[in-house]
Amino acid sequence: MGNLRSKVGEYVPDNLIADVSFPVQVGSVKLAGGQGNLLRGTVVGKNPTGLFVITDSAQNITADAILTDDIDTGVEGTEDVVTTVYISGPFNRKALIFGGTDTSEKHEELLRTKGIYLKAVL
Repeated sequence: MGNLRSKVGEYVPDNLIADVSFPVQVGSVKLAGGQGNLLRGTVVGKNPTGLFVITDSAQNITADAILTDDIDTGVEGTEDVVTTVYISGPFNRKALIFGGTDTSEKHEELLRTKGIYLKAVL
């Protein structure tokens, strides 16, 4: 019972979720191992083997979901990792992380079809 009064964690707002105008839904995906540390807000898509990797149009990886938390996928040769992602909701376009030279503008239309809406947040 002593843990009822101890500090377990801390919430630090990061402006990833833009507002509550549309329901935020969470799902799970299997990330390909060996991508290193991926941060909350990283946009991921499915590769040809069905595993999720960082969105990068130069590699033909299109946006599909947004990581809910930071996650370490390890170094090359590491096992694949199951994690949670946002599959719908309103998000701050400036808080998203893409691979390569991709930007939110490049993927906004596709994300909208999946129920992920990008907004400008002051």
